[in-house]
Amino acid sequence: MVNLQQKLVNYPLIEYIERLESGGALLPDTPENVLEVVGILKSYGVVLDAYWKNLTYIAKEQFLVFFPFFKYFNGEFSFQKLFRHWWHERINFEYAEYCMKGMLWHGGGGLDEYLDSPEFIERAKAVIAAKFKNNPFILGLNQLFPNFLIEQLRVSAYYSGLGQFWHVMADIFLSLSDLYDHGKIKTIPQVVDHIKAGLVANANNPITYSVKIHDKVYEIIPSQAGLTFLADTAIPYVEAIFFRGTPFQGTVSYNAQAYQIPPDQSRFQYGALYADPLPIGGAGIPPTLLMQDMRHYLPDYLHEVYRRSLRGEDDLRVQICISFQKSMFCVTSAAILGLLPHPLDTQDVDERNANRIFIKKWLDRLQNSRLLEVNS
Repeated sequence: MVNLQQKLVNYPLIEYIERLESGGALLPDTPENVLEVVGILKSYGVVLDAYWKNLTYIAKEQFLVFFPFFKYFNGEFSFQKLFRHWWHERINFEYAEYCMKGMLWHGGGGLDEYLDSPEFIERAKAVIAAKFKNNPFILGLNQLFPNFLIEQLRVSAYYSGLGQFWHVMADIFLSLSDLYDHGKIKTIPQVVDHIKAGLVANANNPITYSVKIHDKVYEIIPSQAGLTFLADTAIPYVEAIFFRGTPFQGTVSYNAQAYQIPPDQSRFQYGALYADPLPIGGAGIPPTLLMQDMRHYLPDYLHEVYRRSLRGEDDLRVQICISFQKSMFCVTSAAILGLLPHPLDTQDVDERNANRIFIKKWLDRLQNSRLLEVNS
């Protein structure tokens, strides 16, 4: 342990390694931070609750529908809801799809591997045959382009997988808010412990996906596939959305000759932990949709903090984004501590070394993130 400590003496983020090793978090423990994090996670939990329900509806009821005009209505269409939809008085489910597409594109984990397996392709073909058995045009089209409909089912599987992940996270965040309201959550380490406990408790939840066609259920992702919540949805989500993300159109050039986007996806640093909050609110910046959704569900105590800020509500989405990033560093802290190879309180020198190396690998990726800004 001594040798490893000596090697990390000049490591720029050694403070954060030591903070995590002592049971702390990447975010400082202050009453203001606790209020911000819990308040924004309360709002986020309400929004996620709506997101996961819509993703699940699309996966189960809108699969292999080529023009799903009413997919955001959860099967409850009315002209009143349509007018509200056009007037943008609604939850922006487009952001949920943006995250789903980010996970699909970056891949990773057992879900990504399974969707390329012969077993999935065989099951997908059975669903396609049943869905379009009375549609010779689509079956003929499928003969010409045999991968097209299979790819659509891969997308549907990610709708379902992300929906199942967010269902768990929504419950964790909403129960955190309830505990805070009852005075049982008072520190950032308690926030992190609550999130970590939720992740660990649901770690082995099976990720499955089935659809119903003509009163018959078809398993697209059966339980036998062995996919689980933590390894196959949570970790790929952190990788794709927290770390990598996608560069926002209009903020960087997609021209390969401009070299503004790394050619290697693994070098992407456009995720939630890296994004500059200032563009939030601008047209074409996807997180704007999330911040717009969360502003409608802010608890009064947090909304009052924003009202008392220098610009009041003029930059409300930016303030929400800053609080959201703080909360995501707490979620990241919970993920790091929950995935440690050995218990945090181990007295074995080799195990403590292994834990420190594990934490350092995470911190190496956070050197260019907003970590220092949220700690200032």
